[in-house]
Amino acid sequence: MLKTILYIAIGGAVGSVLRFLTTVLISKFWSNNFPLATFIANVIGCFLIGLFIGFLAKNQLEESNLKWFLVTGFCGGYTTFSTFGMENYNLLQNNNSLLAFGYIALSVILGLLAVWVGLSLSK
Repeated sequence: MLKTILYIAIGGAVGSVLRFLTTVLISKFWSNNFPLATFIANVIGCFLIGLFIGFLAKNQLEESNLKWFLVTGFCGGYTTFSTFGMENYNLLQNNNSLLAFGYIALSVILGLLAVWVGLSLSK
């Protein structure tokens, strides 16, 4: 268990640093109201989680330390949106479209509401 946590922690640290560097790089070239750095990190994270899960499945490594490092650690540190994307993809693949769209809508709406409540309570 401790070894697994270590893999996740190292992957998360690498992902978090790369998320920061993505923001720094994008900010040098983009100064608009649209949060392009977050958008790009989310899309890259979704691409990478799909790539990593596909690679791990192809090579029968679904339960390996590499999964904890790449998927849970790195992608989790880079963006949790990647997990959200993968979960919805799985729901859609399993013919749970209504559940997927409900999850998407509720996540966005309640997420925004939670940010507002948190900000309101902190004032």
